[in-house]
Amino acid sequence: MTEPTRIIAIRHGETAWNVDTRIQGHLDIPLSDTGRQQAALLGRALADEPIAAIYASDLSRAWETAAFVGRALDVAVTQETGLRERCFGEFEGKTFAEIEALLPEQAQRWRTRDPLFAPAGGESLLALRERVVAVAARLAADHPGELIAMVGHGGVMDVLYRAATRVDIQAPRTWALGNAAINRLLWTPEGFTLVGWADTLHLDDTALDDNRFANPAGPSPASHA
Repeated sequence: MTEPTRIIAIRHGETAWNVDTRIQGHLDIPLSDTGRQQAALLGRALADEPIAAIYASDLSRAWETAAFVGRALDVAVTQETGLRERCFGEFEGKTFAEIEALLPEQAQRWRTRDPLFAPAGGESLLALRERVVAVAARLAADHPGELIAMVGHGGVMDVLYRAATRVDIQAPRTWALGNAAINRLLWTPEGFTLVGWADTLHLDDTALDDNRFANPAGPSPASHA
C-alpha cells in the first residue's frame, strides 16, 4: 500500500495587482513589499517542517514566495509550469470593473463559473482543473510518505480545495484563498484529502483574500491571482 504524501499548498504573497483587483493570469507580476513580508513570515513559519521538496509556478510572484521558504529550509525550489495560474487571455491586465463594463456577457459566464467558458486566448475551468489535478498528483506520487510544498496561485488553490473536498466545479466558493496562507492536504492514489485550510496565524492583518468580487446573490468567479 502506498504511503500518503503530505502536501503544503501555498498561494503566492500579495501583489499590487491583487490590491487593484486586476487580473494577472499568466502575466508575470512581482510581489509587492507586503507580499515579500508575507513570504518571509511564511518561510519562518515553515522553517521546522520536514519538507522534502518544494515545487513552484515559474511566475515570479509564486517563484519568489517559494524562494523565501526554500532559504528558510535550505531546500532547492523546482520549477513547475503546471502550477501556473489559470490563463485569462483577454481578461488579463483588466480590473473586475473593467471586465464588467467592457465584456458583460463574458463577465456573467465567468461569475456563474461556466465550466466550458474561456476568455479569448484563455483557459476554461475544466482545462484548469485537469491541468492542476494532474500535475499535483504527479508530484505527490513522486514523494510517498514525505511532506512536500507546492507554491502556486489562487486558481490552483481553489482547484486543490475542490479536489480534496469533492466540491463541484460550479459551486460558489465559500473558503478563503489568502495570500501566503498555509493549506494542508494528503494525497494517495485514490485522490486528495483535506487536512487543514487557510492557516494565516503567521501573517499580520494585511493579507488579502479574493472574496471582494463575490456576488451576494450568487457565486463568485474563479480566483484571478
